[in-house]
Amino acid sequence: MIDQVQRLLLRVFRLLPRRVRRWLVRAGTPKFTVGSICIVQRRDGAILLVRHSYVSRWGTPGGLAKRREPADVAAARETFEEVNLPVELIGEPSVVVEAVPRRVDVVFLARPALDAPLDDVRPSSPEIVATAWFLPHELPELQPETATALVALSRSGRIDLSGSGLTPSSAHPTR
Repeated sequence: MIDQVQRLLLRVFRLLPRRVRRWLVRAGTPKFTVGSICIVQRRDGAILLVRHSYVSRWGTPGGLAKRREPADVAAARETFEEVNLPVELIGEPSVVVEAVPRRVDVVFLARPALDAPLDDVRPSSPEIVATAWFLPHELPELQPETATALVALSRSGRIDLSGSGLTPSSAHPTR
């Protein structure tokens, strides 16, 4: 009986105009926010972290992509807006999907642009209250999203977290 009802509904669905079918699919599909994160690493291996005004742990520059904005453009834009640092993205990103908060983070490894003055890295957005460079073995307490992003880059062999204490299981502390 259920199979017959399902077949009937699929036949009706097929008869609907394409834009109505597309709207129905989108209405019934779970929505996720998409963010772009920059893990900015200097040549000496130090990683740029920021302290957000709304969270006590350290995080990374980044934020939500604007509608139809490519993730790489969003990552570079957010980093510049938050810490006044132009960056060069390195290689392909890692992607982290968090099902419970319905969030997808596109994680880019980046380095400061060649002409970027490293002594001018400072908060340049109301949401950032501090910036600092940390070597991997000196990382402070991190936001869960930041720890997960670092582990994702480490798994792909893109960043060395030796001595940091970060492991796939430590990236998801009790919230």
